[in-house]
Amino acid sequence: MTVAYPRKPKNSISTRKLLRQLVVNNREIHLATLNRYRYNEQHSCKDLTEVIESLNGEPRDLVQELCHHVSDEARHSVWLTDLLIDLGADISKPPGVSYIDELDRLLDKDSYQNNLEDGLIAALATINITEKRGCEYFSAHIHVLKEAPQTAENIKIRETLEKIFPEEVGHVRWGNRWLAKIAKKSPEHKRKVEQAKYKYTVIEQMAYESGVDIMAGAELRHMERLLQITNTMPVLDRFNYFIERLPQTLLQPELQMTRLRIAQRAWNQDPQAFTEKFIPLFFNGLK
Repeated sequence: MTVAYPRKPKNSISTRKLLRQLVVNNREIHLATLNRYRYNEQHSCKDLTEVIESLNGEPRDLVQELCHHVSDEARHSVWLTDLLIDLGADISKPPGVSYIDELDRLLDKDSYQNNLEDGLIAALATINITEKRGCEYFSAHIHVLKEAPQTAENIKIRETLEKIFPEEVGHVRWGNRWLAKIAKKSPEHKRKVEQAKYKYTVIEQMAYESGVDIMAGAELRHMERLLQITNTMPVLDRFNYFIERLPQTLLQPELQMTRLRIAQRAWNQDPQAFTEKFIPLFFNGLK
């Protein structure tokens, strides 16, 4: 199944390498990653329901398909919840910077309150890019698990992800189809769709990077990404959007706590490696 995944940031580690080196071989991190999948699937039901309610029954075929989409996401959440409980893992809200919460923070939903069509384009573009990110991770995770030791636990995790992945691919194709359908209405609709696809790709990329970039200087890189998002907006909307989101972007208390937790874990595991490897790696972010 072919899906065009979001672009990988320059000099960043690939998703497969990240999962292979840092996740699958560490049970604690592996289970925490699965819990993040669960939380994202669960939360997407809420976001999709908000889109359905905003449409108020029209167009009927889109509302129907969105309802099926909610059902799919709820089923994925159930499968992952059952898996985590069977493995004796935590199913509370994941700690640290949340991809889905950061995405919500960066979206400018208020700007579309008086224009239902623009709001729909924005919602479909956002759903589409987040589903692509999900496909990227599930595909890479399944691949890495096939290479990993075939323990009962790894097999159980892989089989669960293999049930979810085809439906996520279907969601991406569904989003592509609806965005293309709207774009065909007129040159103006095509322009709006292309602008939305670019804008929400940049927003999603920042939300993703906020959760994986913990190196020194991350706050400044996030601010640069925030400026990039701001420049996709109408001139009159830029100042308020940027100023409202700047404090959280620069301070990010969840980022500081994540750094502390990882540093403490690295120190407890191997103080010498912490000094020789972790600290240089952390400050390498300043380059």
